[in-house]
Amino acid sequence: MEDKKVLLSIKDLVVKFRVRGKRLTAIRGVSLDIYENESIAIVGESGSGKSVFTKTFAGMLDSNGYIDNGSIIFSDEDLADTVVRKNTVSDKMIGHALSKLNAYSQYELGVDIYREMEALKAEKAEKEELSKEQREASDKAIAELGTKKTEAFNLKLTLDPKTDRAKIKELTQSIKEMEKEIKKLLKERADMELAAKNKLKNNTEYMGKFNARMSELKAKYDAAVKGSISVEMKKRNEVLAKEVYLSIGRYSFMKRAQLLYKLLTALKQAMITGVDLSDDAQRNVVFDKVAFRVKYLDETSDKLHGTCVLNLANVKYAKDWYQIRGKKIATVFQDPMTSLNPIITIGKQITSIIMKHQDVTESEARAKALDLMKKVGIPNAEARFDDYPFQYSGGMRQRIVIAIALSCQPKILICDEPTTALDVTIQAQILKLLKDLQKEFNYTIVFITHDLGVVANIADRVAVVYAGQIIELASVDEIFYDPRHPYTWALLSSMPQLAEKNTKLYSITGTPPSLYNKVVGDAFAPRNPYCMKIDTLKEPPMFKITDTHYAKTWLLDPRSPKIEKPEAIQNIHEKLLKAFNI
Repeated sequence: MEDKKVLLSIKDLVVKFRVRGKRLTAIRGVSLDIYENESIAIVGESGSGKSVFTKTFAGMLDSNGYIDNGSIIFSDEDLADTVVRKNTVSDKMIGHALSKLNAYSQYELGVDIYREMEALKAEKAEKEELSKEQREASDKAIAELGTKKTEAFNLKLTLDPKTDRAKIKELTQSIKEMEKEIKKLLKERADMELAAKNKLKNNTEYMGKFNARMSELKAKYDAAVKGSISVEMKKRNEVLAKEVYLSIGRYSFMKRAQLLYKLLTALKQAMITGVDLSDDAQRNVVFDKVAFRVKYLDETSDKLHGTCVLNLANVKYAKDWYQIRGKKIATVFQDPMTSLNPIITIGKQITSIIMKHQDVTESEARAKALDLMKKVGIPNAEARFDDYPFQYSGGMRQRIVIAIALSCQPKILICDEPTTALDVTIQAQILKLLKDLQKEFNYTIVFITHDLGVVANIADRVAVVYAGQIIELASVDEIFYDPRHPYTWALLSSMPQLAEKNTKLYSITGTPPSLYNKVVGDAFAPRNPYCMKIDTLKEPPMFKITDTHYAKTWLLDPRSPKIEKPEAIQNIHEKLLKAFNI
């Protein structure tokens, strides 16, 4: 994939949901690069995090969901290129920003003293805390009990409620007792911390020295920040003021005023703490707290010109999503009727999207809509243009949804199990349509599915997801012919198409772990027939098998015993050819 452009780069993504007063971690530190014009399948059981992962690309998380950590960098030159017009309002805002930045820059003159004061405060805070030995002993006791609780919970999930009722009851009681003990340990920890804090407070000798030194540093700091800033700092601030306006210029006047205040506040704090604002990466971080940073490039008498790094994890305002969702990243859902309005004609639904995102007349939009309807295989498109969704079959509705999704020629087409509700014959037609249109429109397909048969027909690469993590990433050939993770083995073994006559269809025992709790070790361990002790204790790293193949399992550690993949998926080449006609 080295020769392909990275279109979407996801790094250390963590997504959480607020559910009944708790936090559920649906995506746990996922990193993935998605390339231009490729087809990548996201595979896993229901609840594994497939849809949640892709919803972050288009800002479609439910209202109780949020991105807790990580970045999603979208490489799109059209969106990144930014031009704002100069006028009296822009001149006033840039002038105001420059004046404030020059004033705030005086804080940079006292950064060394500020850091010395912060170090002194940190030293005092450390003395107020428990000793290293006390902390380690307390942490160890709480962690060990937490691990035992998690192991008991995971074991409980693997039991059959019909035959293991007594064991389940015993484990439930044991889990409750461990929860009480953990609460007791946490209370003891809090009491010890309070005692340590009071002990330092009563240490008059140390507190006297601390207060004297802090007063001395404050006096030096007050004198330092009254100095004059350099010419270089003034020139940097001129560019910074223009970048501030470039970053907020696309909003309404009221929103610009709000964001101007927030950005100047963030930059003031950065100057106080000594952030190196001449470094692009550090400057991006400061801006990202408020809005995308638009890097200043050049200007004319009437325009400012810049470019920005689009981090979709930090989109905070609906107006920004209007430029991305539908126009650059489109989605096709499982049920077409969730995307179609039953009381508006098919033609009207397509043309309204075209007119919203493109500068065209109604007649031009109609011509484009008819062309798209023909491309997706709607027979006699002119006659069917004014029909309603109920007059179309399920397969034809899905074709219309694909036409709507492609109406603005997006860079990425997310397909969230779009063929699950369709007849097998129609399913094959839709898959072929998606691949054929990809050659014409040059979009990237992100295909969400639990059906490995679909994967065999459409994907170039496959990311296998389990419990909110990518546990295997490989080319489609490597996933089918050389899978390495036990979960991938289990998914392949449970394919009905590979089952032989008079044999029992394989099923994965147990259920995925609860993501309300911290997962200890390998999340698949309780269901893994090849589980080792280390799987229950430590999370495996992502092992590299080839340049395109990675798997997150301790079985790939050189010290692990050599285990062959299940017999059901050995030598499956002929079965695949026969089952999927590939």
